[in-house]
Amino acid sequence: MLGKTELETKVIDSLNYLKTHNDYTSIILEVESIQNILFKMGYIENKLKGINKNNDSVFTAKFHLKKKYNNIYIYYNSSVIDASVLKMVSDKVFDDYFVLPLNAIENSLVFINQKASEQGNPFSKLKLANIRTDKTNLKADLMIDSKEQKRTIDHIVIKGYVKFPKSYLKHYLKIKPGQTFNLNRIKQKTDMLNDLKFANQIKAPEVLFSKDSTTLYIYAEKTKSNAFDGFLGFGTNENNNKLEFDGYLNLQLTNNLNFGESFSLLYKSDENDQKTFRTDLSLPYLLKSPIGVDLSLQIFKKDSTFTTVNQSAKLHYQINPKHKVFVGVRATTSNNLLSANNFQNITDYDSNFYTLAYRFLKRQNTNLLFPIKTDLYIETGFGHREATNTKQKQSQYTIDAFSIFNLNGKNSFYFRVNGSNLKSDTFFENELFRFGGINSIRGFEENSLLASLFGVLNTEYRYQLNNAIFIHSITDLAYFENKLTNNKEKLLGYGFGFGILTKAGLFKFNYANGKTENETFKFSNSKIHLSLIADF
Repeated sequence: MLGKTELETKVIDSLNYLKTHNDYTSIILEVESIQNILFKMGYIENKLKGINKNNDSVFTAKFHLKKKYNNIYIYYNSSVIDASVLKMVSDKVFDDYFVLPLNAIENSLVFINQKASEQGNPFSKLKLANIRTDKTNLKADLMIDSKEQKRTIDHIVIKGYVKFPKSYLKHYLKIKPGQTFNLNRIKQKTDMLNDLKFANQIKAPEVLFSKDSTTLYIYAEKTKSNAFDGFLGFGTNENNNKLEFDGYLNLQLTNNLNFGESFSLLYKSDENDQKTFRTDLSLPYLLKSPIGVDLSLQIFKKDSTFTTVNQSAKLHYQINPKHKVFVGVRATTSNNLLSANNFQNITDYDSNFYTLAYRFLKRQNTNLLFPIKTDLYIETGFGHREATNTKQKQSQYTIDAFSIFNLNGKNSFYFRVNGSNLKSDTFFENELFRFGGINSIRGFEENSLLASLFGVLNTEYRYQLNNAIFIHSITDLAYFENKLTNNKEKLLGYGFGFGILTKAGLFKFNYANGKTENETFKFSNSKIHLSLIADF
């Protein structure tokens, strides 16, 4: 390849073009490619003077590059194109024109046209007209041909899952008739269907354009969203060395009425003769509004000592699929079942709290074993407790969060932080937090630890043998304070476990041993937990 001058030849040589070809057709294609590159570099007037045959195997292409243009000044109509869009492609934007380097023209015009399409003009055409030269720069007028009026979404049709709750279209996906048509944004929103527990997106949305309307088709399917979770735990009683059992049943029903509602029922019984019954109901988007309600009832009984009943009601607002905020009230009533003379620290009381809460949830739907990557819940409550003609101001803070850090497809670390703090001048035993066990610090009996303040750190190193089997370590740390007994203690739980995804559900086995800070290891303190989580 040669230029008209030595300087032009150096410019052509800098392109690192292919010099060896199998046939003449390949040479022609390479020459055309070089010309296109020269056009983008600013040599818009370059010409091919000819291809000369030196001998049977050598050809020489001669170019005349002529003048190089550096920039193009593009004049635009500010009523058609917003300057904020132009500032995304150029750092020199003025009231009626903007400046681009010649090598950025193609990508910049594609971007500007895309933004015009997002404003409801999917059939808009963009071009440069009246191109003219000015010394080392070009000038042109930006023309947008949009014969049709701006498009809006007129109709929305759900294919596949016909009874998909319509309130989720408006408030969760934030897609509704009358919105300006923007296909890219619609695709981003419908992808959020995969973050729902009860539905999935089958394929990308499609659009039907007619002369006077725009119909959006969304393809979704209903998925298994009900779950049954149960576990059986057993260990040796430290006092009588007898084998004792504990366990729980947790039933979760989601979207069975095609409303997006969820209902859960929990029953737990442990070796300390403690029984817990809890039921929760969540109703999203009441009366087609963005507000939902959460109702909860929990009854706890400690053998024949006392019972505690918690009732709560919250209003929630789903900011987007990952963020949700709550505001509500919680009422608690506890009754001493024995004489107050026998148990001075257990007293009848009533408490009322106003609560604020926030939740962040992020899924990783491609992982069948661990579909949730991050879950954060923070709650604070302010209120008072009444007992024996006394009134005590109290506040309560709770955090429950976990996250999975994926090193690669097989290796990951799991971290969970769980803790609560009750601030009060006085305390009763029957209002303290109870923790310990498979859903808290492993290696200890269920709900065997009492605290006015506690924090638990659960860690696991997980290794996935395949998509259905994983093994993991257990290392749990805890710290708690019991201001009623002026007790402070550090705890350690350690062990191992594995999980197998079967046709019946996810079967999990955990072996853990728990000890206090100054306690020596005892094999008799070991706990084994078997659990099964089944979706249906």
